[in-house]
Amino acid sequence: MEKMQDSKPPTALPPKGQAPKENLMKPPKVGEIVEGKVIGRKRSALFLDLGVFGTGIIYGREFQEAKEELKSLKIGDSVFAKIIDLENEEGYIELSVSQASSELIWEGLRQKKEKGENVTVKILGANRGGLLTEISGIPGFLPVSQLKSCHYPKVEGGDTSKILRELQKFIGQTLEVKIFDLDLRTGKLILSEKVKEAEKIREILKNYKVGDVVKGEITGVVDFGAFMKFGENLEGLIHISELDWQLIEDPSEVVKVGEKFKAKIIEISGEKVSLSLKALKEDPWLDIEKRYKKGDIVSGKVTKFNPFGAFVQITPEIQGLIHISEFGTRSKMEEKLKIGKKYNFQILEIRPEEHKMSLKLAGK
Repeated sequence: MEKMQDSKPPTALPPKGQAPKENLMKPPKVGEIVEGKVIGRKRSALFLDLGVFGTGIIYGREFQEAKEELKSLKIGDSVFAKIIDLENEEGYIELSVSQASSELIWEGLRQKKEKGENVTVKILGANRGGLLTEISGIPGFLPVSQLKSCHYPKVEGGDTSKILRELQKFIGQTLEVKIFDLDLRTGKLILSEKVKEAEKIREILKNYKVGDVVKGEITGVVDFGAFMKFGENLEGLIHISELDWQLIEDPSEVVKVGEKFKAKIIEISGEKVSLSLKALKEDPWLDIEKRYKKGDIVSGKVTKFNPFGAFVQITPEIQGLIHISEFGTRSKMEEKLKIGKKYNFQILEIRPEEHKMSLKLAGK
């Protein structure tokens, strides 16, 4: 290796009467990040004064990888570097600026996460799972599930291509997020918009309780239900099972975006609110025993199979279950019953308080 142009100064001695710092400081280790001052450079190397630890050098591949970052440094400037070798052939401590920079960035991100700091990011891309961005050169991902409710792609039927088109509208925009999760080892950096507003929403929700009736407007219809905006910019989910007492396959057949309803709050969990439309409608099971009793023969349409048996629609609001044990196996059940067809059934049991009716095939 050529000699450096600037002569290497001797390591400073401690003031007279003081113990050497080496006795007070732990020796450096490979992997540690240290701070040094630039004391010399040449065409493909940079020398740093590491104080009592001696002199460090950044050269070879490590120099080339950080060449742009290093070229602006002047004698006397301070820089952080990572120790990659305690002593090379010429006695210098080998250093890496690029590795230190990456670790310092990740450490900064970790501190932001711990403090709950807001971070402004520019959206660079999108896929079906969410939005792509970066912070200080580290790729970040903002999942759909972590978008604010007003940014959530409320696409009917959950069509993934439509969801992607909605997400692509954010490319080029800036969003304020918090760091949700990060892992230096895997390079994972997950962001969230929801975390940022969660505390504010939880505070507002202290003014509400389960059982309250709220007025609101449908803001989105998806395959699993509908979103309704109410109160002070709050939004709740009406699950498909809470839209009506009758069996619903497609929520868009019951509610439309822009329609206004009264809904009952049935659950508040953190910043999430569950609403119900059917809770404000008369429960068809309340007087069911006036219309049906054990032993009655009723006509019903098979609507769905599950591991426990088959659901049977007796009226638009009333469903019963014929247990799989009535057939022995699922394959035998599917031989006897067909989805969409009507059959005669005998009522074995009615439990109005549980909204359950047990059935068996009539004449079996």
